[in-house]
Amino acid sequence: MNYIKRDIYLERLKVRMHNGLIKIITGPRRSGKSWILSHIFTDYLLNSEGVKEEQIIYISFDIDDDNSQTDMLDPTSLKEYLYSHITSSELKYYVMLDEVQDVPNFERIVNGLAAKENVDVYVTGSNSKFLSSDINTIFRGRGDEIQIWPLTFNEYVQNKTESISELWKQYYTFGGMPGLTTLKTSEQKINYLKRLWEKTYISDVVERHKLKSRTPIESLTDELCSAIGSLTNPNKISNTIKSVQNISICSDTIDSYLTFLTESYLFEGAKRYNIKGKRYFESIKKYYCTDVGLRNARLNFRQQEITHIMENIIYIELRSRGYSVDVGVVEIREQLNGKQKQSQYEVDFIASNGIEKIYIQSAYRLDTAEKKQQELHSLLKIDDSFRKMVIVADDIMPYTDDNGITYTGLFNFLLQN
Repeated sequence: MNYIKRDIYLERLKVRMHNGLIKIITGPRRSGKSWILSHIFTDYLLNSEGVKEEQIIYISFDIDDDNSQTDMLDPTSLKEYLYSHITSSELKYYVMLDEVQDVPNFERIVNGLAAKENVDVYVTGSNSKFLSSDINTIFRGRGDEIQIWPLTFNEYVQNKTESISELWKQYYTFGGMPGLTTLKTSEQKINYLKRLWEKTYISDVVERHKLKSRTPIESLTDELCSAIGSLTNPNKISNTIKSVQNISICSDTIDSYLTFLTESYLFEGAKRYNIKGKRYFESIKKYYCTDVGLRNARLNFRQQEITHIMENIIYIELRSRGYSVDVGVVEIREQLNGKQKQSQYEVDFIASNGIEKIYIQSAYRLDTAEKKQQELHSLLKIDDSFRKMVIVADDIMPYTDDNGITYTGLFNFLLQN
């Protein structure tokens, strides 16, 4: 079958096979979790591992899935079905349960399966029960999370014949939700993205947390989309919503609703880190949307600031590659106009994966000496030996300057394998 290869996730699944843990595939709804298990990983098992079809037990509980087996929502029926298909102790079985959180007491069934030496268990879920902080509790220390993101730009351009610049325009406008790949017109794509917000994402949050009104959570969503990449905290957001939308939401409620939206994998908050002081700033974060197309649709495609969108896309790219990402600040005392002054210089991203750390600036243009100095100032003030990088929108050949700072074009960065 000819489909978009999502090799980064296939590799993460392959290295976890038969590790004795329950593989938990998390991420926003409609980001491709089900497809990765039911097609990409299943095809790999059948074609590369010599697994037979009867050794793969796949069940979808997603009511929006045409192949959903919602009659299995009864835990007794589900357990009987699963164990009736595990017929040999000599064979390895692969149990894949999609949106399993809809089954009452699902954790007992899953933990029981995982205790069998010849059963490898994979589950997907989109709600707060699958947060990293809850996985060890729910799965008794046997949970292994793999977070899925919407299509990266490198995945998006697969099997397409348009120019890279044209595909880039499509991507930064409509994003990488996999469901868009079959839609032909802008109208269809816009309607699809708006339906996700109205019929799926907001409704999920309201229902899950039993909110009395949709208005506050929608107001917060709009504010986060409008201010991607801006330093903020609950009190500042509360004041902005009051000023701009004339809606009063206290900061404590904002704080709770931020948790709801991040638990649903719709936004992520990047903490602010003092590089020299080696400490985090309490409660101050930059929020990024999981997908820029969703962000744009929420704002009716009004705020198309390419600099902010580019920054959001770089953040998503880094996260999909497995980096943890903070936003940095360099605090120094310097002499200005004969006086000592405490100055702060921003670093867009501090990306770390446990092996390497990279300081990254997202710069749409470096077309003037003043702009270049502005972007480099913070990097030049960092006195450790970790990599430093500037990503520019121009299509340039990568190079490294005398200060050891690497410059690379946006497409070169995004299309790296």
